[in-house]
Amino acid sequence: MARITAGLAVSHIPAVGAAWDLGKTQEPYWKPVFEGFEWSKRWMAANTPDVIVLVYNDHANAFSLELIPTFALGMAERFEPCDEGWGPRPVPAVHGHPQLAAHLAESLILDEFDLTLANELQVDHGLTVPLTLLFGGPAAWPCRVIPLAVSVVQYPPPTGLRCSKLGAAIRRAVEAYDEDLTVQVWGTGGMSHQLQGPRAGLINTPFDTAFLDRLSTDPEALARTPHIEYLREAGSEGIELVMWHVMRGALSAEAREVRRFYHVPASNTALGHIIFEEPDGGSEGRDTQEGSPR
Repeated sequence: MARITAGLAVSHIPAVGAAWDLGKTQEPYWKPVFEGFEWSKRWMAANTPDVIVLVYNDHANAFSLELIPTFALGMAERFEPCDEGWGPRPVPAVHGHPQLAAHLAESLILDEFDLTLANELQVDHGLTVPLTLLFGGPAAWPCRVIPLAVSVVQYPPPTGLRCSKLGAAIRRAVEAYDEDLTVQVWGTGGMSHQLQGPRAGLINTPFDTAFLDRLSTDPEALARTPHIEYLREAGSEGIELVMWHVMRGALSAEAREVRRFYHVPASNTALGHIIFEEPDGGSEGRDTQEGSPR
C-alpha cells in the first residue's frame, strides 16, 4: 500500500522565486537563503517520493473573491504555472497523480471534509517556490505533485486544528491506497509577516522559533492556537502557518525532526523551513548543531 515517508514545511516567498529566476542566488543578500537549503536538497535527492501532496494557498490567481473554497484538491494530470502579473515563472509544469487524487477526494469527502475538486487549475508561487527550493531548476520536476489549496487570504480561514485533522485524514486515505507509492506531505507559507497597514514588515522571531519548537514537540497543542494569536503575534499573513498543521497532522507521533532552517530577512518576511521523517522513511542523516536540528 502507499505510505507517507516524510513531511516538510517551507515558506513560499515570491521574491525568493524571483531571485532564483533572475540568477541572483549568489548575491550577498540572497546567498544565505539558498545556502540554507543545500542540506535539504541533498536530503530530497536521496528521498524523492513518488508523489507530493503540496499544501499551499492561492494568491487570488486561480481563485478570487467570487469563489473561495476552503480546501481545493487538484485532480488534473497537469498544472501550469500562472501569470501573476509579470509572466509565468520559467519553471516546469507540475504533473499530478489523478488516480491518487481521486482516491483522496473520495476518502476525504466520506471522512466528512467538504472539498472543492479542481479539474483545471493553474498554480502560483505558493506551490512553485517550495519546489524550486527543494529541487532546484530541473527540466522536469522529479515526482508527481497533488496541489491542495487552502483559503488563508479571505476571512475566515480554517483553524489549525481543522487543518491538523485534515492531515490525519490524508494519512488514512494514503494508507488505504492499494498501489505501492511513497508520499510526502508539504505545508507551505509563513512565517511571521504582514504586508500592509501600520504593522507592515512585522517579523516576530521569538514567536517563529517557538512555533517551530512546538511543531516538533507538541503539535497537538500547537494546532489549537486561535486565529487571533496568529494575527497578533505573526501578522495578518502569518495565518498561513495553519497550513503547516496539515503536514504535521499527516505524520505519525514517531516522526522526528531532521532539519530546520530559519532566516531573517528574505524580502519583508521571515523564512522558515523544517523536515520531519518517519522512522521507516529513509534518510541521508540528521543535520544537527549541538544536538538540535537546525
